Amino acid sequence: MTGFRLHLLRHGEPELVGRMLGRTDSPATAQGIAACAARASGLDVARRVTSDLSRARACAEAVGPVEIDPRWRELDFGAWDGLAAAEIDPQALGRFWDDPDAAPPPGGERWSDLAARVRAALDDLPPEPTLVVTHGGAMRAALHVLCGFDTRTIWAFALPYASLVTLDVWNGSPRSAQVTGLVTG
Repeated sequence: MTGFRLHLLRHGEPELVGRMLGRTDSPATAQGIAACAARASGLDVARRVTSDLSRARACAEAVGPVEIDPRWRELDFGAWDGLAAAEIDPQALGRFWDDPDAAPPPGGERWSDLAARVRAALDDLPPEPTLVVTHGGAMRAALHVLCGFDTRTIWAFALPYASLVTLDVWNGSPRSAQVTGLVTG
Protein backbone atom coordinates (compact mmCIF):
# COMPACT_ATOMS: atom_id res chain seq x y z
CA MET A 1 0.00 0.00 0.00
CA THR A 2 1.43 3.40 -0.95
CA GLY A 3 1.18 6.43 1.22
CA PHE A 4 2.64 9.79 2.07
CA ARG A 5 3.84 11.88 4.99
CA LEU A 6 1.39 14.49 6.30
CA HIS A 7 2.38 17.20 8.76
CA LEU A 8 -0.38 19.09 10.57
CA LEU A 9 0.84 22.34 12.16
CA ARG A 10 -1.37 24.43 14.39
CA HIS A 11 -1.12 28.16 13.74
CA GLY A 12 0.93 30.33 16.09
CA GLU A 13 -0.45 32.31 18.99
CA PRO A 14 -3.12 34.79 17.85
CA GLU A 15 -3.49 38.35 19.08
CA LEU A 16 -6.72 37.32 20.86
CA VAL A 17 -5.95 34.50 23.29
CA GLY A 18 -8.24 32.73 25.74
CA ARG A 19 -11.25 33.00 23.42
CA MET A 20 -13.33 30.70 21.25
CA LEU A 21 -11.74 31.60 17.92
CA GLY A 22 -13.52 29.88 15.09
CA ARG A 23 -14.38 32.24 12.24
CA THR A 24 -13.12 35.28 14.16
CA ASP A 25 -10.04 36.23 12.15
CA SER A 26 -7.54 37.21 14.83
CA PRO A 27 -4.07 37.58 13.28
CA ALA A 28 -1.12 35.59 14.60
CA THR A 29 1.47 37.47 16.62
CA ALA A 30 5.01 37.90 15.30
CA GLN A 31 6.16 35.40 17.94
CA GLY A 32 3.47 32.94 16.83
CA ILE A 33 4.53 33.20 13.20
CA ALA A 34 8.19 32.72 14.15
CA ALA A 35 7.34 29.67 16.27
CA CYS A 36 5.58 28.03 13.31
CA ALA A 37 8.39 28.86 10.90
CA ALA A 38 10.90 27.34 13.32
CA ARG A 39 8.75 24.24 13.88
CA ALA A 40 8.35 23.67 10.12
CA SER A 41 12.00 24.29 9.23
CA GLY A 42 13.61 21.18 7.86
CA LEU A 43 10.34 19.45 6.93
CA ASP A 44 10.68 17.90 3.49
CA VAL A 45 7.38 18.66 1.76
CA ALA A 46 6.19 18.97 -1.82
CA ARG A 47 3.04 20.90 -0.93
CA ARG A 48 1.92 23.43 1.68
CA VAL A 49 -1.77 24.01 2.34
CA THR A 50 -3.42 26.39 4.79
CA SER A 51 -6.72 27.68 6.06
CA ASP A 52 -7.82 31.01 4.65
CA LEU A 53 -7.92 32.61 8.12
CA SER A 54 -5.03 35.02 8.64
CA ARG A 55 -3.68 33.40 11.83
CA ALA A 56 -2.96 30.21 9.88
CA ARG A 57 -2.20 31.77 6.50
CA ALA A 58 0.52 34.12 7.83
CA CYS A 59 2.22 31.23 9.62
CA ALA A 60 2.14 29.09 6.47
CA GLU A 61 3.41 31.90 4.25
CA ALA A 62 6.40 32.31 6.59
CA VAL A 63 7.39 28.76 5.64
CA GLY A 64 6.98 29.08 1.86
CA PRO A 65 4.46 29.23 -0.99
CA VAL A 66 1.02 27.91 -0.01
CA GLU A 67 -2.31 26.80 -1.40
CA ILE A 68 -5.32 28.19 0.47
CA ASP A 69 -8.14 25.79 1.27
CA PRO A 70 -10.97 27.14 3.48
CA ARG A 71 -11.99 23.59 4.39
CA TRP A 72 -9.09 23.67 6.86
CA ARG A 73 -10.80 26.45 8.90
CA GLU A 74 -11.54 26.05 12.59
CA LEU A 75 -14.96 24.91 13.81
CA ASP A 76 -17.51 27.72 13.54
CA PHE A 77 -18.41 28.60 17.14
CA GLY A 78 -21.48 30.59 16.08
CA ALA A 79 -22.74 32.94 18.83
CA TRP A 80 -19.77 31.96 21.00
CA ASP A 81 -17.17 33.00 18.44
CA GLY A 82 -14.75 35.52 19.92
CA LEU A 83 -16.00 35.01 23.49
CA ALA A 84 -13.99 33.85 26.49
CA ALA A 85 -15.25 30.65 28.13
CA ALA A 86 -16.29 32.68 31.20
CA GLU A 87 -18.74 34.62 28.98
CA ILE A 88 -20.56 31.44 27.88
CA ASP A 89 -23.26 29.60 29.83
CA PRO A 90 -21.25 26.92 31.69
CA GLN A 91 -23.91 24.21 31.25
CA ALA A 92 -24.13 24.81 27.49
CA LEU A 93 -20.35 24.85 27.18
CA GLY A 94 -20.11 21.62 29.20
CA ARG A 95 -22.65 19.92 26.94
CA PHE A 96 -20.65 21.05 23.91
CA TRP A 97 -17.37 19.65 25.27
CA ASP A 98 -19.14 16.40 26.21
CA ASP A 99 -20.73 15.95 22.77
CA PRO A 100 -19.91 18.65 20.20
CA ASP A 101 -22.19 17.04 17.65
CA ALA A 102 -25.30 16.83 19.82
CA ALA A 103 -24.78 20.23 21.48
CA PRO A 104 -23.12 22.60 18.99
CA PRO A 105 -22.75 26.30 19.82
CA PRO A 106 -25.89 28.34 19.02
CA GLY A 107 -25.74 29.10 15.30
CA GLY A 108 -22.46 27.21 15.07
CA GLU A 109 -21.14 24.17 13.33
CA ARG A 110 -21.61 20.56 14.39
CA TRP A 111 -18.51 18.43 14.95
CA SER A 112 -19.65 16.04 12.20
CA ASP A 113 -19.77 18.96 9.72
CA LEU A 114 -16.19 19.94 10.60
CA ALA A 115 -15.10 16.31 10.24
CA ALA A 116 -16.87 16.03 6.86
CA ARG A 117 -15.17 19.10 5.38
CA VAL A 118 -11.76 18.03 6.72
CA ARG A 119 -12.35 14.54 5.28
CA ALA A 120 -13.07 16.13 1.88
CA ALA A 121 -9.87 18.22 2.14
CA LEU A 122 -7.86 15.12 3.08
CA ASP A 123 -9.37 13.09 0.24
CA ASP A 124 -8.32 15.79 -2.24
CA LEU A 125 -4.66 15.81 -1.15
CA PRO A 126 -2.40 14.13 -3.69
CA PRO A 127 -0.19 11.40 -2.20
CA GLU A 128 2.92 13.52 -1.67
CA PRO A 129 4.63 14.92 1.43
CA THR A 130 2.40 17.75 2.63
CA LEU A 131 2.34 20.40 5.35
CA VAL A 132 -1.08 21.71 6.39
CA VAL A 133 -1.07 24.80 8.62
CA THR A 134 -4.46 24.84 10.29
CA HIS A 135 -6.35 25.06 13.59
CA GLY A 136 -6.68 22.85 16.65
CA GLY A 137 -10.20 21.68 15.84
CA ALA A 138 -9.34 20.85 12.23
CA MET A 139 -6.26 18.93 13.39
CA ARG A 140 -8.41 16.92 15.79
CA ALA A 141 -10.94 16.31 13.01
CA ALA A 142 -8.14 14.99 10.78
CA LEU A 143 -7.04 12.60 13.55
CA HIS A 144 -10.65 11.49 13.93
CA VAL A 145 -10.99 10.87 10.18
CA LEU A 146 -7.61 9.23 9.55
CA CYS A 147 -6.97 7.37 12.81
CA GLY A 148 -10.49 6.69 14.04
CA PHE A 149 -10.05 8.63 17.30
CA ASP A 150 -13.41 9.29 18.93
CA THR A 151 -14.37 12.70 20.29
CA ARG A 152 -13.12 11.77 23.78
CA THR A 153 -9.75 10.47 22.59
CA ILE A 154 -8.93 13.50 20.45
CA TRP A 155 -9.17 15.73 23.53
CA ALA A 156 -6.88 13.44 25.59
CA PHE A 157 -3.75 15.35 24.54
CA ALA A 158 -2.91 19.03 24.22
CA LEU A 159 -2.30 20.76 20.90
CA PRO A 160 -0.95 24.18 21.90
CA TYR A 161 -0.11 26.86 19.36
CA ALA A 162 2.61 25.77 16.88
CA SER A 163 2.09 22.07 17.70
CA LEU A 164 3.12 19.65 14.98
CA VAL A 165 1.50 16.26 14.38
CA THR A 166 3.14 14.01 11.79
CA LEU A 167 1.31 11.09 10.22
CA ASP A 168 2.01 8.42 7.67
CA VAL A 169 -1.13 8.33 5.53
CA TRP A 170 -2.04 5.24 3.53
CA ASN A 171 -4.12 5.44 0.42
CA GLY A 172 -7.22 3.34 0.52
CA SER A 173 -10.91 3.79 0.70
CA PRO A 174 -11.04 5.44 3.12
CA ARG A 175 -7.53 6.72 3.77
CA SER A 176 -6.05 5.81 7.14
CA ALA A 177 -2.98 6.93 9.05
CA GLN A 178 -0.59 6.29 11.89
CA VAL A 179 0.72 9.11 14.10
CA THR A 180 4.51 9.08 13.82
CA GLY A 181 5.30 12.31 15.66
CA LEU A 182 3.87 14.87 18.06
CA VAL A 183 5.82 17.99 19.02
CA THR A 184 4.13 20.41 21.40
CA GLY A 185 6.86 22.15 23.36
